Amino acid sequence: ELNITGNDRVLTGQELAAMSISELEAVVEEVSVYARVSPEHKLNIVTALQDKNHVVAMTGDGVNDAPALKKSDIGVAMGITGTDVSKEAADMILLDDNFATIVAAVEEGRTIYDNIRKFIKYTLSSNTGELLVMLAAPFVGMPLPLIPIQILWVNLVTDGLPGLALAVEQSERGAMEREPIHPDEGIFSRGLGRQIIWVGVLMGIVSLAVGYWGFISGRDMATWRTMVFTTLTLAQMGNALAIRSNRDLLATIGLFSNKLMVLAVSLTFALQLALIYVPFLQNIFSTTALSPLELGVSLVVSLSVFGAVELGKWLRR
Repeated sequence: ELNITGNDRVLTGQELAAMSISELEAVVEEVSVYARVSPEHKLNIVTALQDKNHVVAMTGDGVNDAPALKKSDIGVAMGITGTDVSKEAADMILLDDNFATIVAAVEEGRTIYDNIRKFIKYTLSSNTGELLVMLAAPFVGMPLPLIPIQILWVNLVTDGLPGLALAVEQSERGAMEREPIHPDEGIFSRGLGRQIIWVGVLMGIVSLAVGYWGFISGRDMATWRTMVFTTLTLAQMGNALAIRSNRDLLATIGLFSNKLMVLAVSLTFALQLALIYVPFLQNIFSTTALSPLELGVSLVVSLSVFGAVELGKWLRR
């Protein structure tokens, strides 16, 4: 009635008892339901699936379930009805004895993994942009566009606040529909490394372009340096908003679905304005007040990073 089996096979404990491990391995990937199995059968099922390179979770509550719980990649013991032996052998204890909690835990784990990747993507792409700005400026005849305290500000505040907000991002749409991640898969797999590089390069190019425009137009060093500093900061804010989802546009997930991110971006933007326009902060960070035109150019050009990341997601759909 629940259509659990679909077109897959069902094996009973009696049939399992008549099978060798090699015979079980031959059919284990075709079976979706095992009925009336003993603890020994559980151990054989775990072994057969692991021999097929599957990551196996096994539930159990009795003393005799301990070997299967220990053998499995993720042993799940029952917190209410489970014995002390099964709990000791398990990797995880289900406090409410509700199997639906396992599904919720898997989804939470996938969300955490996704958010770690987003944090890495955001931080390393920002660092790539900073590095490109510093390395490329001398090749176009410019002095170093950022001073140490500005770099420190970018690394601690501009990277830090939105990065922390990414940690509480909600689950991706369809997170439970995708294939499990292989244990040997690297953190930079599935295009993460490429995204870090191209977004970082774009961030560096637009920031340096704004600074170069200010440089060749005859503006003083403090002004065009402030423009580079501001453009880089605003570009990182746009990147933070765009990478909140790996597949959906910001308009789809909603700007305020992560209120902490909105707060982080707003606070960073306000602090950046303070660095530009508050006199004693100008002295500390070697900035100067930008004209409406200069600030507008920095803002508009920095939006290209947000637009490019959003466009990339749209093209991959």
